[in-house]
Amino acid sequence: MKKKTTAKPARLASAPRPDNSSAPIIDLVPSYLRLKKILVPVDFSDFSVKALKYAVRFAEQFRSELILVHVVEPVHYPESIIIPPAMETANQERLKLARTAVTEFAKRQVPAGVESTSLARLGQPFAELTAAARECEADLIVIATHGHTGLKHLFLGSTAERVVRLAPCPVLTVRAHEHEFV
Repeated sequence: MKKKTTAKPARLASAPRPDNSSAPIIDLVPSYLRLKKILVPVDFSDFSVKALKYAVRFAEQFRSELILVHVVEPVHYPESIIIPPAMETANQERLKLARTAVTEFAKRQVPAGVESTSLARLGQPFAELTAAARECEADLIVIATHGHTGLKHLFLGSTAERVVRLAPCPVLTVRAHEHEFV
């Protein structure tokens, strides 16, 4: 025998908005759907800023933590599998700069009332993003897609596409020419 469920009507949430605006948050989401952690890949482009705006709205609605992740692709020495010490030093320096950059980016882009964490990782973006989602136990990934097609897609690949295929949680892709949140 199936249990019948009835949809609850929308109600106004009692808590104020994290951005201190006067507009109330409308609770349209069933209580069994909770997003505690939302991972947002960041490459500092306008595309990733747009994805972050979507993620911020979800974080406000669900009172979630945002986890901003920037992945630095390592410099490889083409002739060998072994990474020379100078290359490893360069990679670690780039990673250190990336940590500072993503932290500053979060300070500028994430509203004060939204909890956020900034991470920088070294490796292939799709692999590091899916690993970070798994390690952080992310409930959702909000990722921008640049929308390359044809030869550009063939040669550049699609990080978003690979993340969608390999992610341990749902993924929301935000296209460049998507409608805006108000």
